[in-house]
Amino acid sequence: MDEPRCPLCGRILGTANIDRHHLVPKKFKGTEQFPIHKICHRKIHSVFTERELLDNFHSWDALRRHEDIRAFIGWVARKDPGFYARTATSRAKKMK
Repeated sequence: MDEPRCPLCGRILGTANIDRHHLVPKKFKGTEQFPIHKICHRKIHSVFTERELLDNFHSWDALRRHEDIRAFIGWVARKDPGFYARTATSRAKKMK
């Protein structure tokens, strides 16, 4: 059987540092959750506001098309599945 993979970065999910992500934020009545690496989840929320997630980035494909997320995926692809490091909030999000 194939091992589960992170829907954002595509790496094997593993068993350490796993979160759950709502493509439609809970704040906006989203209920479906997906297992995702903690570092990938933190990156999503460091780049986008809840409103941006609802309006424009409520699919894995839309998330992966964003320039910041593409760069992150390229970087994290070389890390072990259990890798975790703190994710800083982007300056663009702080300015909103």
